[in-house]
This record gives sequence, structure tokens and C-alpha cells, in this order.
Amino acid sequence: MMSAAAAQASVIGANDRIRVGIIGPGGRGRYLMGEFKEFGADLAAVCDVYTANLEAGLKIASPSAERYKDYRKLLDNKSIDAVIVSTPDHWHAKMVIDAVNAGKDVYVEKPLAHKIDEGFAVIEAVRKTKRVVQVGMQRRSAELFLQGKSIMDSGQLGEVHLVTSQWLNHTANLRKSELQGELDWNMWQGSAPKHELDPQRYFNWYYYYDYSGGLIVGQAAHILDCIQWYMNSNGPLTVTCSGLKPDLPGVDITNTVTILVEFPENYQATFSLGYKAMQYSSTNDQLQQFHGTKARFDVGRESYTLWPQSTAVDMKPGVNRREPGSFSRAAPAHVRNFLECIRSRKDPNAPVEAGQATNIVLCMAMQSLREGRRLKWNAAARKVEA
Repeated sequence: MMSAAAAQASVIGANDRIRVGIIGPGGRGRYLMGEFKEFGADLAAVCDVYTANLEAGLKIASPSAERYKDYRKLLDNKSIDAVIVSTPDHWHAKMVIDAVNAGKDVYVEKPLAHKIDEGFAVIEAVRKTKRVVQVGMQRRSAELFLQGKSIMDSGQLGEVHLVTSQWLNHTANLRKSELQGELDWNMWQGSAPKHELDPQRYFNWYYYYDYSGGLIVGQAAHILDCIQWYMNSNGPLTVTCSGLKPDLPGVDITNTVTILVEFPENYQATFSLGYKAMQYSSTNDQLQQFHGTKARFDVGRESYTLWPQSTAVDMKPGVNRREPGSFSRAAPAHVRNFLECIRSRKDPNAPVEAGQATNIVLCMAMQSLREGRRLKWNAAARKVEA
């Protein structure tokens, strides 16, 4: 019996396969390769500046896949229809812009960019070239979250002026690995400030502001995107972020922060990241609560519950769904949506504008945390103000 993903491959067409290249086949990249392959894509090219990742990616790719160390040469390959960009964050914008200008459609992991101005440059390039670009915010393709969006849009909550959210779990240590093979360190650093080769910095790039924003970006990207999606927002009014000192040795970024965002739609949202809490199952480690005047809507990774207005001690849910394991279908659905949009030329579920709305909040949160102050967003001028 074929898997659900394999069955969907017939939509693409066995004799007209989409040829895909990947830039950055690290852990997440190789996972995405597997999903693209399952849906019938021809993984025809693999690019990485680190030999170990390159070889690992080639093991998943099509047997005749071409290898590259310079992504620009991959983009020169006219036979490639689309690329996956799953590199460190500081490369996302440039690679997406270069890819669409080379005539490729793109699946880019979140966040869309590492800086606010980069995100606007991506939007301009994507709309000018009319390419399909999906940002890896997979909740927008997940059945449970789509159902949740319908509940939000139904009016059952009344007015919502407060959204609270959290993601709690535990990170005990940095990744401790030794380089296995050649790494083009200068190419990997790209536009980031230059440092001497440091395996800890390479393997734990997530925790350095030069390349990312730690779990402030990694987890908040998903939650804040979902909040803006559900609340029909396109960016903030103000952002304030407060956090503790970094809790892992030698890194820039803490695992314990709270972000407060005020929105022009007359609501505010909080997101608390606590990755020095106890260990949770992924089913239970996150929660968003939309506090309406008529009901409260709780949304987890694999559950949602609508609590109608009640003064009873024992409140009864109006709607309740809990399906552990269901989130495993989110990324495959997101990949499928991207491949379908390559065919139809329609906008995907997570277009670049949605990616930039979240990117603005994330970049402002990082700046607020580092500067210790509340920041205002001037949407008309496209700039941050004190």
C-alpha cells in the first residue's frame, strides 16, 4: 500500500517531475529532502560548503544528482525548477533573491530573513519575478491549525484584545561535534562578521546573533506567525523583549525571554520562551490562548479547545480536539502545498508577506532584548523607532 505522500505524488505526474535542488542539507534540510522525495520530486542537485552535509544529502537525493559547493553554480543549472533553502538564517534572504532572479521557485525555512530590510528586498524580488516562494511556517498547512483558523473567523470568541502564549521545554547543552571533512568557513560566514574557524560556533550557529536569534527566532517564529495569521495582522505597533543572561557556555542568546507585542488591530500578544524549564512531550510544550469577550480559544501543537464564557467553577468546553502525533503531518502538507503551487502558480499558504510580518517582530524582539528598551514600528517608513 502506498503512503499518503506517495499517493499524492500522482498529482505531480510521473513523467513531468519537478526538479529540485537543496542548498544546506543539514538535519532539517535532509528531513525536507525526504518529504520532497516522498511527493515525487526529483532531487537533482545538492549544495553545501561542508563536505559531511553534502555527502549526507547526496545519499538521499536522486542517484544522478549533481553536487555543488557554491550555491550560485547550482542556480545556474537551467534544469532545476525549484530550490530548498535550509541554511543558517543570515543566508536566507540573499539565497532566495538570487534563486528567484535565476528563475527558481523556493521553499525557504523560517525565518524569511535575518534583518528587516532584507525581508522587504525578498518581497520585491519575488513579486517582480513572479516566482512561488513558500516560507517554512508549516502551521499554515496543518489540518488542525486550519480548523482553528475557521473557529477564530467564526466570531465565536467575540472581541480579542489579549493573546498569551508560551513554549516551554529544556535545552541542557550545546551540540559538541568535531568537523568531519572540509568546511569552506569563509563562504559559510558570508555577510556575517568574520571570526576564526570555531566548531562550536558552526554547529551551534542558532545561538549567535551573527547568524540567527536562538529559540527566540526558532520557536517564536511559529507562534507569532500563528497569532498574526489568526488575528489577521500584518505587523506590529511596538515590540518589547526581556530576558535572562545566556544560560549555555560561550553563546550570545538566552533560552528564557518574554516578548510583548502591541498590534494596530487593538490587541496585544505575549510570548514566553522557557527552554530551561522541565522536559515536556512535544504534544504539551506549547500553548496559545486567545482571550475573547465571549470565549477563550486554547491552541496547542496538537490540540485546540474553545471555552465559552462561563462563571462556573468547572467550565465545559464547547469544542475540543486533541490528536497527539498529528503535527507530524504539518510539514508534509506544507511541502505538498508548495509543489501544487509550482503547478498552479498560485500563492502558497505561507507567502513572503506573511514571512516578513513575522520577521519584523522577531528582528525587533532581538534588538529590544539587546538594547533593553521598547521599540516602535513605523510601517509607513518601514523602520524601527525608539
